[in-house]
Amino acid sequence: MVGFLDLKGINSAYRDELINACTRVIDSGWYISGAEVSAFESEFSNYCGVEHCVGVANGLDALTLTIRAWKVMGRLKDGDEVIVPANTYIASILSITENNLVPVLVEPDPETFNMCPKNVEQALTSRTKLILPVHLYGRICDMGAVMAIAKKHNLLVLEDSAQSHGASVDGKKAGSWGDASAFSFYPGKNLGALGDAGAVTTDDEDLAETIRALGNYGSKVKYNNLFKGVNSRLDELQAAMLRVKLRYLDRDTNNRRSVAAAYIAGIKNELLQLPFSDAVDVENYSGHVWHLFVIRCKDRKAFQEHLRSNNVETLIHYPIPPHKQQAYAEWSDLNFEVTEDIHAEVISLPISPNMGMDDIKLVILACNSYIGATIE
Repeated sequence: MVGFLDLKGINSAYRDELINACTRVIDSGWYISGAEVSAFESEFSNYCGVEHCVGVANGLDALTLTIRAWKVMGRLKDGDEVIVPANTYIASILSITENNLVPVLVEPDPETFNMCPKNVEQALTSRTKLILPVHLYGRICDMGAVMAIAKKHNLLVLEDSAQSHGASVDGKKAGSWGDASAFSFYPGKNLGALGDAGAVTTDDEDLAETIRALGNYGSKVKYNNLFKGVNSRLDELQAAMLRVKLRYLDRDTNNRRSVAAAYIAGIKNELLQLPFSDAVDVENYSGHVWHLFVIRCKDRKAFQEHLRSNNVETLIHYPIPPHKQQAYAEWSDLNFEVTEDIHAEVISLPISPNMGMDDIKLVILACNSYIGATIE
């Protein structure tokens, strides 16, 4: 069986270094907000090309605390509108409603599945204060166009970079385009911890300090609480392990690109729609880090069963769009045709930095042998 993602196999490549990192933390006697967190924040901010990185407990907190910080700083207020793609993972939406702001859902580009600048412009109102582009599946959005809209209308931009560690356009990485960016280091991410972890990147020192305080019970100085904060801090152990894996991120990304290139070159089945790629050389295209390799199939259930019977494990990212979730039942009458079609048809093939050629060939063969649903 070709597993969807072999985390044990991925992390085994760094096993000795991860154990050494954990040992270093244990022996230090300092387990919260110590040297490892500070070092990772510095290394990751340098990697992304920004001035500041603030470690938090997870990717959702990275989004939520950034928006909350802007409210504390007077740049956002209850009821402000946030433009966000309708086909994102629900975390993007949760961060908005948790802060009493209003999500304005827009259809994605039907080719890239990313935020469509034209649809953003059409959704603007006098209450729009923030754009939240999501670099879905590892492909960076058209941030040049997004930032031009934001500048023209004096809007904030918060990148959701949870799936796009290292993706870049014209040498500028995800996490360095907007006023701030939220990252997740969930174990399955391209840069994955061995538990939950997240971070915010920004060039705004005041924003970074406010987020850090909010995540530390609202305190910059111990026992002196400026805000009604929360407990959301990057753990020392996770920071130490992320420092190990960050050193290999570009190498692992290149391996992912090799897998994606093999899939695009080898899968030849008219019943399957491969990911859009405007790059001739997929293997060396910097705009996509292939967190997921997502294809479309009209009869997804039959295709998934076919792959399972051919020893290929798949996942669906994501089966239900946010506006059709029970959590947002008040949106149940909304219709987003492009988004709903995407969620009904997408299926993710195995892709990881440690996939061997035999597994890649097996996936390609299984895809090419699919002849459609059997009519009984």
